[in-house]
Amino acid sequence: MYGIIGKSPRMQKLYKMIERVAPATSTVLIQGDSGTGKELIARALHRISPRKDQALVAVNCGAIPEDLLESELFGHVRGAFTGAAHARVGRFELASGGTLFLDEIGDMSPKLQVKMLRVLQEKVVEPVGSTKSIKVDVRVVAATHKNLEKEVTAGRFREDLFYRLNVVPLHVPPLRDRGADIILLADYFLEKCEKEMGYDKVDVSKDIHNIFLNYSWPGNVRELENLMERLTVLADGAISIDDLPAKLLDGSHSNGDANQPIPASAFSVGASISEGFDFNKEVASFENQLILSALNSTDWNKNKAARLLNLNRTTLVEKIKKKGLEKLES
Repeated sequence: MYGIIGKSPRMQKLYKMIERVAPATSTVLIQGDSGTGKELIARALHRISPRKDQALVAVNCGAIPEDLLESELFGHVRGAFTGAAHARVGRFELASGGTLFLDEIGDMSPKLQVKMLRVLQEKVVEPVGSTKSIKVDVRVVAATHKNLEKEVTAGRFREDLFYRLNVVPLHVPPLRDRGADIILLADYFLEKCEKEMGYDKVDVSKDIHNIFLNYSWPGNVRELENLMERLTVLADGAISIDDLPAKLLDGSHSNGDANQPIPASAFSVGASISEGFDFNKEVASFENQLILSALNSTDWNKNKAARLLNLNRTTLVEKIKKKGLEKLES
């Protein structure tokens, strides 16, 4: 949806928020781990907004040195500083009438934070070296992988700017919390790489999928995309376990060994503690993950799965029935 791959409940909730927020002009703050696709969310907001026919201008605040970022954002007049042989229009002016996406705004220096606050409050920019203010009509969408509330507490980010940015907060869930989306994305990236490289179709087994589901994906969607490109190159018609990086195997138990314990690191709480969550619901979800992981790794052999989980077989069967868990056919 909106160019984003994912059908998990958390992504469905995010899609609904995008639809509600897009028609407004309010500033949006997108937070989430690196590699989760925050820019895709910003592009989706612009694509279905009334500003869709105007420009979407993106700036990575963390990739541009502080002394250049001010000029990039606000522009400069001729002679404003050494090397400024010509006047330059800033990104705010370029995005006027449209949307300005400020990525990694948490890396912005305190000096620029002050100027950014003024722009958001007064809707005017002042080019470097100029005393003339220019009115701009821009919808600002900012993003960061940092926890800005913690940055405010630590004194590294202005509290007043945080509240100006955080009018409508959106949180992009990490890949490890998106369940079957991992497989959807893996298949999508694999097909994309096959087409771009002109390779024949590469087969992926259920065992490989189980390994993907049990890995924590610290690099999120970006890590998965890079992995699928690597596997497309290495695979000889089919992806084998030997093609996988060791870290994926360390975080999985899909080799079918009934004596292999299930690592707790393979699972994570589906909601951030700082956001608050339903304890009983999260515990039930975690239990479901453990049971399904054990069943999938043993091809639904309940005796082996029960040994993996250190449960009596009858207890496991009762839990499967009570929870309504079913084997997914490939």
